[in-house]
Amino acid sequence: MIGPTQHPLLFLDVDGPLIPFGAAPEEYPRYTTAPATNPLLGRVNPGHGPRLAELPCELVWATTWLEDANDDISPILGLPRLPVVRWPEPSEVDERDERLGLHWKTRTLVQWAAGRPFAWVDDELTDTDREWVDAQHPGPTLLHCVDSRRGLTGDDYLTLDAWLRQWVGAEARRSPTRP
Repeated sequence: MIGPTQHPLLFLDVDGPLIPFGAAPEEYPRYTTAPATNPLLGRVNPGHGPRLAELPCELVWATTWLEDANDDISPILGLPRLPVVRWPEPSEVDERDERLGLHWKTRTLVQWAAGRPFAWVDDELTDTDREWVDAQHPGPTLLHCVDSRRGLTGDDYLTLDAWLRQWVGAEARRSPTRP
């Protein structure tokens, strides 16, 4: 059960959901002037920031960008520094999981959530990840796959908002009212 002040987690990947890729480069709008060190940052739509901030969740970076997501992406989106998932060194378990089709982030995110409801937004999710999470995580989950060629869309936000609000609403109904 979520504590009275806790919202569900939203684990957010960068490449694919926030930086679309995979289509012809001319298909992507340039929202900002990106630094020469990473021209893909120009594809980050600042409009994602307010949409993400409106979601009833605790946003967490779940990306190989690590702290660079806070340094490079958060300012574009107008978001504060967010918690960042630290990825363990690859192991034999990861190699076995990969052969079985399990995403390399899956185990770590379930451990990080520690039973809390969570949504995970990524462009590489599969049914194998969903089945494993359902079997290993005691709380509600939404593994939401985004088309990497388009990134997050209005429909994705509607899906996330509806799912997140059902858990926040359920917790509010269970929590005692305070004077």
